[in-house]
Amino acid sequence: MKIILFFISLLLILSCSNEVKKVSLIKETNQKVEMISAYEKGMSLMEVGDYFAASKKFLEAEILFPQSDWAPKSVLMASYSYYMQDYYSLAIQNLKRYFQTYPKDTNKAYGHYLLAMCYYETIEGEKKDLAPLLLSKEELKFIIENFPNTDYAYDARFKIDLINDILAAKEVYIGRHYIKKEKWIPALNRFKNVLEEYETTVHVEEAIHRLVEIYYKLGMEEESLKYASLLGYNYNSGTWYKETYKIFNKKYEVEIPKNKKENSKILSKIKSLF
Repeated sequence: MKIILFFISLLLILSCSNEVKKVSLIKETNQKVEMISAYEKGMSLMEVGDYFAASKKFLEAEILFPQSDWAPKSVLMASYSYYMQDYYSLAIQNLKRYFQTYPKDTNKAYGHYLLAMCYYETIEGEKKDLAPLLLSKEELKFIIENFPNTDYAYDARFKIDLINDILAAKEVYIGRHYIKKEKWIPALNRFKNVLEEYETTVHVEEAIHRLVEIYYKLGMEEESLKYASLLGYNYNSGTWYKETYKIFNKKYEVEIPKNKKENSKILSKIKSLF
């Protein structure tokens, strides 16, 4: 009798176990269907430009089926929707959560690129706080080092050049301020930093001229001539070289041509990735 009861109990346990698996499978299937539906709705809303509603749908999709491969994609698309609304702080917060929650996701390169762009879009010029710019540069460098053969890395190199241009402009801006205050040593340090850290930017020419100007002002003509020679060797037809020449020849006058610098912005298209 005990043996019979044992086998009956075993059959009941196995039967209940199978029923639980079936219910669990049905529930999971329904969750997946709902998640895909929410994700597709988010895409449709984004197509018509309703990014606020789209972001809510994408986050809803993640909540419905967080263990799915679609969940990290949903977070990225929600972040992109925030980005398109200029809600950069929300996008940054969401992306940081994405990196913590889905560290092995295959779309991490895009996540870092989008994070870099969120920081980049908050840049307002050399007179403003440059902390977001430095954070953007850090993310862009991470992309180049870890995902060197991607389109993101190609654009990252371009963006870093623009960032360096702004950083160099900041150094020149502060250097000029020190000149006005006759704080010669801090001014020299700023302009030298442009030469050492941002030698490929358009601000190098002015930085060298300012070094010539300051050293001449301090009576250090030999040092002044050294930088004047450097400027003449590299920019002998430039505007700042003509200004430098005037320092040593007060009678020198020339019509200075206006140089124009054109910047281009690469637009990213990401919807097709997901």
